[in-house]
Amino acid sequence: MEPRAEFGVFGGSGFYSFLEGANQTSVDTPYGPTSSSVTISKVGTRSVGFIPRHGVHHELPPQSVPYRANIHAFKSLGVKRIIAPTAVGSLKPKLKPGDLVFCDQFVNFTTGRKDTYYDGPETTHISTAEPYCPQMRSTALGAAKDMGLRFHDGGTVVVIQGPRFSTRSESRFFSAQGWDVINMTQYPEVVLARELEMCYMNVSLVTDYDAGLAGNPRVKPVSHEEVIRVFNRNMEGLRKVIVETVKRLPSKRTCECGSALRHARMSA
Repeated sequence: MEPRAEFGVFGGSGFYSFLEGANQTSVDTPYGPTSSSVTISKVGTRSVGFIPRHGVHHELPPQSVPYRANIHAFKSLGVKRIIAPTAVGSLKPKLKPGDLVFCDQFVNFTTGRKDTYYDGPETTHISTAEPYCPQMRSTALGAAKDMGLRFHDGGTVVVIQGPRFSTRSESRFFSAQGWDVINMTQYPEVVLARELEMCYMNVSLVTDYDAGLAGNPRVKPVSHEEVIRVFNRNMEGLRKVIVETVKRLPSKRTCECGSALRHARMSA
């Protein structure tokens, strides 16, 4: 019998495994292979599937991640809720390396990515006014507070194409818009989950100040080496927040994520 999972977790830069004692399974999808095989483990009595979105050896840059395959694989295993930790750069001085940001909005600056399951013939216009699951966010915020972690309730992540980091001018522009953090993978992952009526929550770990925080000479521009160093230093707290969120979430979903298609399709 094919393993089933209630939750799905994506690993980002520096996050290539989740829990010990996991079983691996390969999932065929109409959208090609996933970033890696899916490992399924237990948090208490709850089953959790895990995929490192960049691959086990970080061989997939952000523009090459098979987002549609990854989300579809979770869906086929029965996953209803996805937790998506990511490394992000800060666009504001108050968001410091090591802080957690539970994003509630995104702005997309990527290009050319396969970002929908609905290419026709049935036209589907999914709403992403509130892209991140409020029930999951509320639960995770409570867990972070009880654990005494530094965190921020809400934030807008601007998603860039990658794989390069921003220029100072680009970073200054993003900061001037009032956006909070910057990342390369949140889009289209969050939208694809909504299209399949799955709950999706992001927890961003701030690893750096983007492009030296809009040209501040006292702050060094981001480097991949620094991203991984800060991520590894804060990995344990991030992992504990994810585990505690899985434990605390009730089985019943009270959000509207599970009915996202109800008013999204054009009738003939």
